[in-house]
Amino acid sequence: MSNATVQKMKESMRLPVIMAPMFLISNPKMVTAACSSGIIGTFPALNARTGEVLEEWMAQINAELEKIKRENPNKQLAPWGINFITHRSNKRYTEDLKLIEKYKPPIVITSLGDPSPVVKIAHEYGGIVFSDVIDIKFAKKAIEKGTDGLVLVASGAGGHAGVLNPISFVHEVRSFFSGPIILAGGMSKGEDILAAEILGTDFVYMGTRFIPSMESSATKEYKQTIIDSSIEDIIYTDAFSGINANYLIPSIVKAGLDPTNLEKKQEIDFNKLNTEVKAWKDIWGAGQGIGPITHVQSIEKIVAELEEAYQRAQLKIVKQQHAFSNN
Repeated sequence: MSNATVQKMKESMRLPVIMAPMFLISNPKMVTAACSSGIIGTFPALNARTGEVLEEWMAQINAELEKIKRENPNKQLAPWGINFITHRSNKRYTEDLKLIEKYKPPIVITSLGDPSPVVKIAHEYGGIVFSDVIDIKFAKKAIEKGTDGLVLVASGAGGHAGVLNPISFVHEVRSFFSGPIILAGGMSKGEDILAAEILGTDFVYMGTRFIPSMESSATKEYKQTIIDSSIEDIIYTDAFSGINANYLIPSIVKAGLDPTNLEKKQEIDFNKLNTEVKAWKDIWGAGQGIGPITHVQSIEKIVAELEEAYQRAQLKIVKQQHAFSNN
């Protein structure tokens, strides 16, 4: 993927932000609202509980974005994307891949497996493939398999996250990869976007920031917990899915568990609890950038606030440079 292609994509966007695909949270309404607001909107394919529902969602997104474009020809309308689990344990692997080929999402984000079959299909219709990676080994594997760009899921990201420092992670990947880099991990403010760009990334991945949006599928209680919580309310554990992830401690307490004494997933006796507790549905994910989130807003309003803070940060750097040059 050339720098010119990245630049062309950015020109269609208000901010270099991708609204991350969030399990049980993202939906078509969020995707179209994000794209209409000038950032890339995405969702996990498996949020659609059946292949039939997924087809309805993809057709709906294409139709709504076409309508927006037709009615507002001068509007900055960002592309949309879908997150596809490429591991063969995905029971809808073949079915969903055929839908990707049919509905041609401009961006496909692959997770947990070989992206090459997706790359082949996406490139045939002019699509772009980004791959989630949590370390250098998986980054190099994804590049070898032909992915166009890398989503570096660093420490502090919501849900399943890595443990690498985002600054060090970006620098090391940039030593062997010149393609698009998307950084994920604890970012929720406009100045975070600029900081990531200065590091050498092309886009920023934000998920938690959009959980308490009006368009989100999160419950009212989930949204309020995001608003009421801080970085100290996030715990990184493998207790609920078998893979380390960042979760909201208040949701763990509500489920009747002691966050300071969690057992492995297979050892937790959920029959002893008052309800059947499920990861993501009852134990809520969130990233470390939770602190600045203070109220429920529309996606358009969130993007406007991010843009304002981003532009203030740019101006601050210009002023600092000017002051330094005059010394």
